Amino acid sequence: MKPELIMLGTGNAMVTKCYNTCFALRNEEEYFLVDAGGGNGILSQLEKAQIPFEQIRHMFLTHAHTDHILGAVWIIRKAAAMMLAETYHGRFTIYCHDEAAKVLREICELTLAGKFLKFLGSKIRIQEVKDGEGIQISDMHVRFFDIHSTKAKQFGFRADLEKDISLVCLGDEPYNSLCKPYVEGADWMLCEAFCLYGMRDIFHPYEKHHSTALDAGNLAEKLKVRNLVLYHTEDTDLKNRKKQYTKEVKLLYSGNVYVPEDLEVLKL
Repeated sequence: MKPELIMLGTGNAMVTKCYNTCFALRNEEEYFLVDAGGGNGILSQLEKAQIPFEQIRHMFLTHAHTDHILGAVWIIRKAAAMMLAETYHGRFTIYCHDEAAKVLREICELTLAGKFLKFLGSKIRIQEVKDGEGIQISDMHVRFFDIHSTKAKQFGFRADLEKDISLVCLGDEPYNSLCKPYVEGADWMLCEAFCLYGMRDIFHPYEKHHSTALDAGNLAEKLKVRNLVLYHTEDTDLKNRKKQYTKEVKLLYSGNVYVPEDLEVLKL
């Protein structure tokens, strides 16, 4: 089967009408989870997406902001509970940079019961990765890179899947030209679009170190990306979000545009 991108959440930090941005890459029968939103809603999203938890072996955490990392604590708790019940076999690995790893460990140590914590460091591993480091995950080669955030340290990644499909995740902040070698010419690019350019005076994306749908379209065209996926948006008009964001992107971008809803599945 073709690899799939399953959007578990598509909203920014303060959304209430959809879930925070996170997703899973499915390659055959394994899932690679990327971020987990801001709470135990991630467990509900996984259930709705019909993703068997025991088939998630690897996870990547982009950075330590609450809308990305707190759900990871619930993922760890879920994995540990299943290991305790002997319904999850083997290891579960979370990849992240050193600062995110430190925060994640500290939150777990402060909030999780000892019966769950005993798995952390043994069967549940938090594996620190460095800028430019590549790792083989199932049939994917994943290379992590520093997005050079103007706020908290944050990593993105490039995944080269089977059948010569490349997918790049830019995290949730504006593109930095230092990332060009990882992004240029990619088949798929996942990019934040905090709001429409036409609504910049309402949402103030630039003051918050974010960008707009128009910016994403301009970037994708310049980098010769074939498919652009927008996420990490506001949620004031979800009914019309797909139409409005696509229209703005197409002013500058000639490729394929996707503005997915929560739980939407894209065939790669």
